[in-house]
Amino acid sequence: MTQAANATALQSAPITLFGAGPGFGLPEVSPYVTKTIVQLKMAGLAYDFEGAMPSDSPKGQVPFIEDSGRRIADSTFIRGHVEATYGVDLDAGLAPAERAQAWAIERMIENQLGWTAAWFRFFDEANFEKGPAHWFDWAPQEMRPKLKADLLDQVAINLKAVGVGRHTPDEIVELGTRSLWALSTLLGDKAFLMGDKATSVDAIAFATLAQILTPWFDSPLRRRCEGFANLVAYVDRMMARFFPDFAWTAALPPQMAA
Repeated sequence: MTQAANATALQSAPITLFGAGPGFGLPEVSPYVTKTIVQLKMAGLAYDFEGAMPSDSPKGQVPFIEDSGRRIADSTFIRGHVEATYGVDLDAGLAPAERAQAWAIERMIENQLGWTAAWFRFFDEANFEKGPAHWFDWAPQEMRPKLKADLLDQVAINLKAVGVGRHTPDEIVELGTRSLWALSTLLGDKAFLMGDKATSVDAIAFATLAQILTPWFDSPLRRRCEGFANLVAYVDRMMARFFPDFAWTAALPPQMAA
């Protein structure tokens, strides 16, 4: 019996996954929710999806899940719960050194590359207005300017805390490009980062690269990423495998589709 089949057999009810939902030319707005979706699919586990606000989460962020009455927040701890509860090893077949390498790659992506991408999502005015600003479409018109300003203030604090927000836009592009180069070099001509089988690190690598490459937004980092042909092909391959019904390259905003 495969790991996925064993996990399915142990599952008595679908997991409820809470996230942001599709948008911006992506099957899921949050790269961390995308990471969890891909890892649940890798594990062969059934899940129901519900939209949620970060304030609904035990840790003030998405994703979080509910499984047998228990809520677990943060994609890394969700993975740990899934592996421990359902007997799954998303890195099966990797040697200890390879597992260490996968963890180091994941930390580079989540703690550096993802933040360089976020800067251009939030602090390029055109990108912000056609992207995150729409999170407040539900609010009365007179409330929206403050809600947007508060969001930008919080993102700026986070970006400065991780260091990315202390640099100029050109420097941020260079930092992001170094990580893109590293990923491209590590991937080489392999199908997946660690070989011919998708493992845990591919979930966050794919999610973050798709966030950069979505045609919904323009940025110098996206154009740099488009220069790494193997990364573009990798995202296409992962999208086709894990989101086969999603129209990836066709997901253009109206002004780009015209």
